[in-house]
Amino acid sequence: MDFSYSQRCQDYLAKIKQFMQQHVEPIEQEVYEFMHAENNHGDWRKWQLHPRVEELKALAREQGLENLFLPDSTLGKGLSCLEYAPLAEEMGRCLFAPEIFNCNAPDTGNMEVLYHFGTDAQKAQWLTPLLAGKIRSVFGMTEPEVASSDATNMQAHIDIQDDEIVINGRKWWSTGLGHPNARVTIFMGLSNPENDRHSQHSMVIVPLDTPGITINRMLTAYGDFDAPYGHGEMTFDNVRVPRENLLVGPGKGFAIAQGRLGPGRIHHCMRAIGMAEKALELAIKRGLSRVAFGKPLVKLGGNGERIAEARMLIEQARLLTLNAAWKIDNLGVKHAMVDISAIKVVVPNMLQQVVDMAVQMHGGAGMCNDFPLARFAAGARALRLADGPDEVHKGMVTRLELKRYV
Repeated sequence: MDFSYSQRCQDYLAKIKQFMQQHVEPIEQEVYEFMHAENNHGDWRKWQLHPRVEELKALAREQGLENLFLPDSTLGKGLSCLEYAPLAEEMGRCLFAPEIFNCNAPDTGNMEVLYHFGTDAQKAQWLTPLLAGKIRSVFGMTEPEVASSDATNMQAHIDIQDDEIVINGRKWWSTGLGHPNARVTIFMGLSNPENDRHSQHSMVIVPLDTPGITINRMLTAYGDFDAPYGHGEMTFDNVRVPRENLLVGPGKGFAIAQGRLGPGRIHHCMRAIGMAEKALELAIKRGLSRVAFGKPLVKLGGNGERIAEARMLIEQARLLTLNAAWKIDNLGVKHAMVDISAIKVVVPNMLQQVVDMAVQMHGGAGMCNDFPLARFAAGARALRLADGPDEVHKGMVTRLELKRYV
């Protein structure tokens, strides 16, 4: 195994770092304050994106720094999972930076689904504007009335008829639903209950302006709406779309999801490592600049050891994630299942621990919006649930380990 960055990867990484330093970091606090002041309310219809974000999206596109996640040399940059990983890490240092490079969740996952599984017509209608950054998308999977940690519990129903599909049910924690540019959701629901448990569900492309869709509310995460991105709850009441909106075929939802979630978890984890690096940087700067009881904070209360522990945790998490990326590239997702589940547990827990240390180092300042640490803390805790809770991924690792001996 070779985790060294290719020359192409290093070139893009240098460009991303320069772009972040020149254009993103100088406005980071301004954008955070704008998003909180203008959008921190439940009426998502009035949420706004800071105008500088749209300007930087255009600048990044002009510099050829968009769609870096897509392993296609025409529609993307042809980067492998391993090559894209450090770029995702760099973007993760700022919560809104991935959107600037059109590399934000859940759009990256949805674009990969359309790229790998969509028909030419589906790609023309939805993939093209998503790659152009003109619209945003949503992924509708989790449901409020069942334990969604077991995805086979999904009860939202997809009735596939001769020429149309009828959808009924509720979805929540649908990321990106509050974004002003959200136009479409990929909806996963129960379509073939007669099949085996992993062949009962399908995925359908559903425009958000289709009659019968009601956006009930946006959900707060630790009291914040995460606007203008937002995580929302939707109701589908006899929503009708053409049958050609079905992805792949009836009962293929889980097969599609496996292809979507493998690379997507690499992206999530590398962005989280970027957050951890930023949190550690802030902690060190704070510890060196503040004095208490006649000493810099880094010299007090074991803080020096906590910084060392954070560095070791980050390095371990990064190596584990790069290992998973290498296996996806060279062996395929099926041969990387242990690693994909492992990083989904290890990385968010590492981030939570590092951010908590940084918050403690900042005192009261770490809990308010003067620094991004409170937002990082909420993101870390949420990531231990998103794309499957820790316990589900530990269960996967256990099953695959035991299978080697049984």
